[in-house]
Amino acid sequence: MTATRPTDNLALACHGDHCITCGDEGIPMHVLAIDAKRGLALCTDEDGAHSAVEIALVERVMPGERLLVHAGVALARLEAEEAGAAGSASAARTAEARA
Repeated sequence: MTATRPTDNLALACHGDHCITCGDEGIPMHVLAIDAKRGLALCTDEDGAHSAVEIALVERVMPGERLLVHAGVALARLEAEEAGAAGSASAARTAEARA
């Protein structure tokens, strides 16, 4: 029997770019600093807004990395190409909502 990590189930529950539970989307964020004692990262989104993000589900987060964040919780580490695609899709939806 193969052991699974809690994050393995996240991949199964995520479809497209929206949460199947609440309908919100994951936001790509850039890690600025880590507070290891509290398990938080100070992150910024593509618009420059800062947020404290819970990082317990993503191992060994480092400043400079990109994370996929939903409801203040980092769900996954993003590769450069994933972060760009997620950011572009998020920006397009934001522009549509404002129009």
